[in-house]
Amino acid sequence: MLPLNGSVFMPSVFTLIGIPGLESVQCWIGIPFCAMYIIAVVGNSLIIVIVKNENSLHMPMYMFLAMLAATDIALSTCILPKMLGIFWFNMPEISFDACLLQMGLIHSFQATESGVLLAMALDRYVAICNPLRHATFFSRQLLTYIGVAVTLRPIILIAPSLLLIKCRLRLYRTTIVAHSYCEHMAIVKLAAEDVRVNKIYGLFVAFTILGFDIIFITLSYLQIFITVFQLPEKEARFKAFNTCIAHICVFLQFYLFAFFSFFTHRFGSHIPKYVHILLSSLYLLVPPFLNPIVYGVKTKQIRDNVLKMLCSKQSS
Repeated sequence: MLPLNGSVFMPSVFTLIGIPGLESVQCWIGIPFCAMYIIAVVGNSLIIVIVKNENSLHMPMYMFLAMLAATDIALSTCILPKMLGIFWFNMPEISFDACLLQMGLIHSFQATESGVLLAMALDRYVAICNPLRHATFFSRQLLTYIGVAVTLRPIILIAPSLLLIKCRLRLYRTTIVAHSYCEHMAIVKLAAEDVRVNKIYGLFVAFTILGFDIIFITLSYLQIFITVFQLPEKEARFKAFNTCIAHICVFLQFYLFAFFSFFTHRFGSHIPKYVHILLSSLYLLVPPFLNPIVYGVKTKQIRDNVLKMLCSKQSS
């Protein structure tokens, strides 16, 4: 590192301080975070195993659910081990390249999860609004294309933001990152150079991914509600609506946390730093933790297979 007027030129290491203002209690905050991570990994792994082994669940709805579960495991694994290293073992340092890698993985898995939620909304839209075409529309080939698209889209869009940091930003005011993980804006704000291009591209990616997805998911569910309320029988309306409740719960909690984190990072200077960082961390940990619980409770097929698996283990 070569200091220049109090700044650092091309730092090799960043220091993550965790949750600013709560450093004295971070060791205790790590306990519920760790518990959520363990539940997230076990619950989502259970969903993947059930969908894989149960032939009756080899349908688009459950295949997307397994994709969501795998994404949740990967997303929470990207953040929590390093976070616990900061909270419990006083290991705040992270190399510059490792920081960029973590940033890229976190934002890529966030975007992948958003894409899977969009695919799930499309599946429910076709299943309820045009049920006769559902089986032919969601062919195995289309499922493969959707899987490739939701995986490649974030890689294509997020890779340039990493290159813009790596290649454009060379002078940093400090290497102290007031965050518990490497987040795009948290790193960009450290630069002592013009970062307008980085900010503009970050906004472009956010609105291209989250903006596009949330608009089409909302339109899909609005059309689903219109179709459901037009059904003549009350029982049919309840059954159709019940198949969407779990998806709506997951959709709301994911995007509410996402938009809060996004806007407070850019426009929430009046919000205490520890509130922002704490909720940003929860944004990455709560969805993977809640998703298997929501689907386990609200999806009968998943619930029945979990109970069957538990009963078979007890009898053996």
